Amino acid sequence: MSKKAYVVGISGGTASGKSTLCENLERELKDYKLFVIHMDNYFKPEHKRPHTKAFVSQKEYDDHNHPETFELDKLNTDLDKILEKNGHEIIIIEGLLTLWDDDIYNKLDLKIFVDCKADERIVRRLKRNMAWGLTFDEISSVYLDMVRYRHEEYVEPSKYRADIIYNGSNPTEVSLEVLTEYIKGRIK
Repeated sequence: MSKKAYVVGISGGTASGKSTLCENLERELKDYKLFVIHMDNYFKPEHKRPHTKAFVSQKEYDDHNHPETFELDKLNTDLDKILEKNGHEIIIIEGLLTLWDDDIYNKLDLKIFVDCKADERIVRRLKRNMAWGLTFDEISSVYLDMVRYRHEEYVEPSKYRADIIYNGSNPTEVSLEVLTEYIKGRIK
């Protein structure tokens, strides 16, 4: 009889370091049967995403930080199928709303929130999105008009549902080692 996979959820604000932590855990846990789910792979098609008027400027945006932007039902169905297969020792789910969505949350064995100050996150987001070809004005307008409000509405409150608050501003080898060893200890 095989045992249930150990399910780790990683959440945090935009550009907080969620993907980096996930990549580091993948590397450190490479000797285990590991499956990773990125919430960004569950974005609805562009035409089905919410189109919202900004709170302050009243400019209209595609709202990529709202729960309605994601196919959360599909993510939960996929997660259930993966759990039923019993072929994995560890499953990691990474995304903005991992700790917000109750259905996902209730399946998590370990809940991690990657915390990083807003000013650092906006600088990281600017660098990342400018590398994708967006302009400073495009990125800063969306952040100031929409992203920061959605963060306060959905992401930040989920921090208090976490078992561990992980330092996204200055992650250390020690913090990664402690986290990795804790997860390994749960598998044995």
